[in-house]
Amino acid sequence: MTEKITYILDTNILLHEPFAFLSFQEHDVVVPMTVLEELDSIKDRRKDVSRDARVAIRALEDTLVDATPEQVLAGVKLPQNDDEHPSGCLSIFNDYTLKDLAGQLSQNENDNRIINAALHIQALKKGEKVVLVTKDINMRLKAKGAGLAHVEDYRTDQLIDDIQFLTKGYHHFDGDFWQQVKDCESETEGRNTTHYLDRALLPKSYINEYLIDDTEHFAGKVTGYDDEKLAILDLSQERLMAKNAWGVHPKNIYQGMAMDALLDPAIDLVILTGPAGCGKTLLALASALEQVIERGLYDKVIVTRSTPEIAESIGFLPGTEEEKMAPWLAAITDSLEVLHKQDENMNSSLNYIMDKANIQFKSVNFMRGRSIQNSLVLLDECQNLTASQLKTIITRCGEGTKLVCSGNLAQIDSNYLTAVTSGLTYIVERFKDFPGSATVNLNGVVRSRLASFAEENL
Repeated sequence: MTEKITYILDTNILLHEPFAFLSFQEHDVVVPMTVLEELDSIKDRRKDVSRDARVAIRALEDTLVDATPEQVLAGVKLPQNDDEHPSGCLSIFNDYTLKDLAGQLSQNENDNRIINAALHIQALKKGEKVVLVTKDINMRLKAKGAGLAHVEDYRTDQLIDDIQFLTKGYHHFDGDFWQQVKDCESETEGRNTTHYLDRALLPKSYINEYLIDDTEHFAGKVTGYDDEKLAILDLSQERLMAKNAWGVHPKNIYQGMAMDALLDPAIDLVILTGPAGCGKTLLALASALEQVIERGLYDKVIVTRSTPEIAESIGFLPGTEEEKMAPWLAAITDSLEVLHKQDENMNSSLNYIMDKANIQFKSVNFMRGRSIQNSLVLLDECQNLTASQLKTIITRCGEGTKLVCSGNLAQIDSNYLTAVTSGLTYIVERFKDFPGSATVNLNGVVRSRLASFAEENL
């Protein structure tokens, strides 16, 4: 039998995942009254997070709808997950009734009232484990300092424990790849050669994962596998480095792999990760222009990104949506200027290209409810989005649409996200074995020697 635990949830947990209270299986969950008040104050704001507050309130109400006040305070049985995991109870705790608790913090702040509630429950349930769950780092420190024995972050939706374990989208072999191959069968169709190797060579492989080695000659891509065999499409590093999109050529093998995925019409989702200056935005935009204008594969380019307010608002200043988004999308316009710096009349050229490619700047906040057809969508700086926000955008993509997500996990601006809880990390892990997606970590800064030195030494 596992030890029964009582979890006290902070407001930010229910904003991060409105159904979080259902994730604790056989353990008890307590929601302080202050949390309900904070959800109530947030639900009517004109912000994206307001929807999550309303969903959380409705979910709590659905669970407690038939309970008496006494039952709500004592605990109402949560919906049972399965026979092996009997459910715990959900209760509401009135933290306004607490008086003169030893070690109690001032009741003037909401965080303090939630901490005081956890301290009170800890005192009542001596010998049992009582845990405050919050994504607020400072609140975790305050709770520890006030005497709370157990304080945790919400990790139910965390797929990896350390960012170093995040899928890179490629596997690098030391030395010569072919020296490590014992048995190989090959078949050629047109210009493409596929090798069938022993699965033991790379037991943890994923669809569309790239393979490279130290010889600077071999490059391949996993196109299929079963329990015994691994199918590798022979690409060669020379072919990857010869890729071209809107006059842009790869500067290193990582960019070559990224460009191969970006230009592949069979791949619906491309995820680009890597440090600042590695070329994520430039490659994505060059590939978009190539496929919309030159190849005619898509009708338009939609560019969007997270803002420092976590996509909650684009303000009330006058102007169109594109004009309001312009400051946040400077990285895109900078890349457009780089792509057309040789043109004699660059401004006219930029306007022509934006019109020709039908480039539209959109706010993430207005993506919900849309159905985007036959478009190439560039989602920049998505390390600042939660998993639910990214799900909202990905599910907008209709028939014939390709989505490119890019971001740097070392530059997260959100108050409640870390590298391991970012929505970018979540989709990398969730889509790593989806046949219609590819991930590439662009290792190496190519922006300038100054940017490279700063990335490596600061």
